[in-house]
Amino acid sequence: MIPSDIIARKRNGKELKSNDLSWFITKYLRGDISDAQMSALLMAIYFNGMTEKELLILVDEMVHSGQVVKFEKSNFFIADKHSTGGIGDKTSIILAPIMAAAGIRIPMIAGRGLEYTGGTIDKLEAIPGINVTPSLDKFRSWVENIGCAIISQSKNICPADNKIYALRNQTATVPSIPIICSSIMSKKIAEGIMGLVMDIKVGNGAFMKTKNDALELSILIKKVAISYGIKIDIIYSDMNQPLGRYAGLGCEITEAIDCLKGNGPQDLINNTFELCSCLLIQAGKAKDKQESKEIFNTIIETGKAFEFFQKMIALQNGCLKQFENNIIPKYEKIIRSTKNGTIIYMDTEKIGWSLIELGCGKKEKLERLDNTAGIEFFVKPGDTIKKGSPIYRAFNANSKKLDSASELLLNTIKVHR
Repeated sequence: MIPSDIIARKRNGKELKSNDLSWFITKYLRGDISDAQMSALLMAIYFNGMTEKELLILVDEMVHSGQVVKFEKSNFFIADKHSTGGIGDKTSIILAPIMAAAGIRIPMIAGRGLEYTGGTIDKLEAIPGINVTPSLDKFRSWVENIGCAIISQSKNICPADNKIYALRNQTATVPSIPIICSSIMSKKIAEGIMGLVMDIKVGNGAFMKTKNDALELSILIKKVAISYGIKIDIIYSDMNQPLGRYAGLGCEITEAIDCLKGNGPQDLINNTFELCSCLLIQAGKAKDKQESKEIFNTIIETGKAFEFFQKMIALQNGCLKQFENNIIPKYEKIIRSTKNGTIIYMDTEKIGWSLIELGCGKKEKLERLDNTAGIEFFVKPGDTIKKGSPIYRAFNANSKKLDSASELLLNTIKVHR
């Protein structure tokens, strides 16, 4: 087989043979096919999509390129949640301990930031000492011990996806719907789950800019889930504005803790509840949304949500006592409105790029993230605002980056007089 022939067939819109696609992925993982050749194939897929047959082959190759987590047989329902990425989305950090407290096991393998969207693992690493790269045996023991753990994708789990994941970020192929689907589902299948809830973000701050894109992705995800016998629910949520009051790294952990204690912003709590409700019903813990709401509220009100979060962080060697001192920013700047009126639009994607500029994401491979960096949101679309009143508070540990990010933020809202 010749790599360039396979790339050319996909470039020309033809379906790849099962053996060809399997061979290409295997050879890439071994280093016999270059990043440049894989980049070319990814771009061909980006423009031409994949057939259902190709997608299932790709998912299977990714799953079996590494190990699959296998839990001891028990009565526990094993499930996970995944979001397609957004600004201020810290629902994974809130959901995992709540579901563990409800008696559902959550073995979550989460990602780092992609393009302008934040990554759960990057946020968790603002907690000093936290271990997000354990052995799979230790990961399994954590989940069996308290019911949940959140780790990063290791070399043992879907290494083919891991290698492609990094390449997508460098080649502008992140929004490819079949590649998004294969990346998500391969990791979830490898976790050994029985159920999954997907939060597909839709809007200017999401990879799925339109409802049609979101529906296309949901169809593919359902097909893969059904083929592997996984229960699946999909919700669609708004990403035409940031989720919650904060976006960044350490500040999002603080806001997640606020939610676990019952003090978080309503949009974030509502989004988390919708996801939790799906899993509670899948697991047979609740018969409907009303019963789910009662369980969800009770877990938060009794303090169990935060208790399980503390257990999860402690098991993963994180130190919450040192956390608050670790995220105090050195610099901050208030961005103020230049007009009176009603906010009719937020450029959420540009807000995301502002976060990258502040230090919440990497522009270069070896760049270090700034755990103190983030943005506080004082207003959202629909709010009225006066000239001179605050829109954002940006903060970090680098004054030059703060100035650059502040310039970007000035042009992220539209005000109608």
